Amino acid sequence: MLNGFKDFILRGNVISMAIGLAVGAAFTAVVTGFSTAFITPLIGLATGSVGDFSSAQFSVEGAIFPYGKFLAAAIAFLITAAVLYFGVVVPMAKVQNRFAKAEKVDIKAALRDCPRCYTEIPAIASRCAHCTSEIKPDSEALAVAGFPAQR
Repeated sequence: MLNGFKDFILRGNVISMAIGLAVGAAFTAVVTGFSTAFITPLIGLATGSVGDFSSAQFSVEGAIFPYGKFLAAAIAFLITAAVLYFGVVVPMAKVQNRFAKAEKVDIKAALRDCPRCYTEIPAIASRCAHCTSEIKPDSEALAVAGFPAQR
């Protein structure tokens, strides 16, 4: 029983996920600190507040609503999402596209009906396998398959 648990914990993807979570938490702390120290006060100055607006609040019948904290958290989230997207997702997509292998085209995947017997045949076929009628191949299917066009 403990051997199965040990195998699960030592599996590569579990350890990678744990490391990713730890790095993500540290990154979030850095972005939140940057947002709190620089971005929030700049927005507060631009909107006419006195520097930091994260302490902004309003009250209704004695209930206090600290909307400034929500705005600070939303700004930190947007900065984190933008940095992750432009710093990780976009570069990884470019790397994956660069190393992606071209998918093989299945030349028999595109089908059409034989004009004589109405059975399904490959679009690149020049003769029906069922009634043996000569048929002009579909030019688009030939181009996709990489074959020269026939007359």
